[in-house]
Amino acid sequence: MSPAPRRDPIPVDCVALCDYERHALARIDPGARAYIEGGGADGITRAANLSAWAAPRLTGRVLTDFAGAHTRITLFGAELPFPILLAPCAWHGLVNPGGEAETALGAGAAGAAMVVSTQAGQRLEDVAGAAHAPLWFQLYFQMRREDTLSLVRRAEAAGYRTLVLTLDAVANGVRNDEARAGFHLPAGLRAANLDGIAQPDVAPRPGESPVFGGMLDSAPVWDDLAWLCAATRLPVLIKGAMHGQDIERALALGVAGIVVSNHGGRVLDTLPPTAEILPRVVAQVAGRVPVLVDGGIRRGTDVLKALALGATAVMVGRPQLHALAVGGAPGVAHMLTILRTELEVAMALTGCRTVADIGPGVFW
Repeated sequence: MSPAPRRDPIPVDCVALCDYERHALARIDPGARAYIEGGGADGITRAANLSAWAAPRLTGRVLTDFAGAHTRITLFGAELPFPILLAPCAWHGLVNPGGEAETALGAGAAGAAMVVSTQAGQRLEDVAGAAHAPLWFQLYFQMRREDTLSLVRRAEAAGYRTLVLTLDAVANGVRNDEARAGFHLPAGLRAANLDGIAQPDVAPRPGESPVFGGMLDSAPVWDDLAWLCAATRLPVLIKGAMHGQDIERALALGVAGIVVSNHGGRVLDTLPPTAEILPRVVAQVAGRVPVLVDGGIRRGTDVLKALALGATAVMVGRPQLHALAVGGAPGVAHMLTILRTELEVAMALTGCRTVADIGPGVFW
């Protein structure tokens, strides 16, 4: 039986996502805080993700007819009340014993789709049992195809709607904050979905390269992506691809969508922020598949700007863990409601009646 979730009263001053972050950082264990908040190396990309959304200026509009205004979108056959999803994040149990199931309960209360991580601390079937809104499954290729396929079949059977394949983390980033804090998973928390699945040995052998000395021998290649797209009935999105040639090759293999991401600035430092990557990817895709984006989304104006730059929807990562740490499922639902409300306010003040009306014209 999973531990009981923690649902503390939401502080009255939690009126923006930054408030949830402030309260969460005061509550979370220092090691877990370093894991969740830290970026790769010097944290340049992690910081740029935030500042890049703040930079573009918006232009206000007046006297728009808002009769019938809404934020609904349809994405891979599911109607969503607003274009904000929960990005895949590992180890929700670090901040709340209710884990991913508690997050899913909060997402469902707000009507938001959630992407469940391969590295969840709870079985994907158990998370699905708590969900009341669409679930997607984030997938890492395993060393053996049969293990990858087992995860895919389990996700299909549990009712997950989409696979989100993360491709930009074949090696862990240089995470100095985690190393300085001595972060390690607490007893009892593990990647529950990987029970019985062999994992690569990342310890370097004496005298060998710490990265190229065998750790990447089982890293996925293009044939693996082709195999996966053919092996499942679910739409396959790829997360982390940003180079035009990679995107073209992936589209040719049948991927159904692109998630513009730099892994929250946690892997390769000095990658550009996602707000800068997004327009290039949108231009490359040219409407052939939906394009989503994550990384640094903290305000409804950030969501508006992402949609204006061509994204179909956005994903939020760290804010869900902040809200989960502070208020459990109600906190997650409240955080999403704040972001949705801010988006609606931004739409109203830039003259956008629906998501379809949001475009480059909102920029000054």
